[in-house]
Amino acid sequence: MSWKASARHGVREAPAGLALLQDLLNTRATMSCGPDLLASADDAQRWLTEAVATWSRVASLPAPVLLLSSTDLRSLRRLRSTFEGVVLAVRRTVEPDGALPPADVPVSLVPDADGWVRMVPTGRGTRWLASALWAEALLAQQAGLWPRLKLCHNVDCRVAFFDTSRNNSGVWHDVSTCGNTANLRAFRERKRLLGESGSQLRPNQ
Repeated sequence: MSWKASARHGVREAPAGLALLQDLLNTRATMSCGPDLLASADDAQRWLTEAVATWSRVASLPAPVLLLSSTDLRSLRRLRSTFEGVVLAVRRTVEPDGALPPADVPVSLVPDADGWVRMVPTGRGTRWLASALWAEALLAQQAGLWPRLKLCHNVDCRVAFFDTSRNNSGVWHDVSTCGNTANLRAFRERKRLLGESGSQLRPNQ
């Protein structure tokens, strides 16, 4: 069984290391794609081991051994909620209430053989994961990719997807499901409002 969270939603993965952050967001339970992968320590450990191994292959770095405790599990869920807030903040049209919390995580700056400096995560457990995730978020912002990582506009879904539309206008992770559901709901609401308006007009005709 694959424990890749994004794969179960059938969404396109974000490029390179940003896919790790997307996968964390997609561990949350949604309408029809399975349970919360962070609900238990065993499930969270399986997800984390596979996700970090995939990230390490992409980053050409050795995969660390990260073992979760019960405290780490709570921290992992908080980390997911924090990044949900960060991703949603990009799409807001009004100022958020207060500043987002600081990351407060260490990274190592390591030059390679050619003199290029790269950020390498440090720490243990969820501290290492937080270090990797914040580094990937910063790299994605510098590359102009960050605004394309979105949560589905359907609040009952909230699947994280990478928007590949030309003008970055996507709001649904799947137009045929969440998009059609929202359009049908809006159509019914318009029909209801028109019906109420018509009933209010009839007595005066």
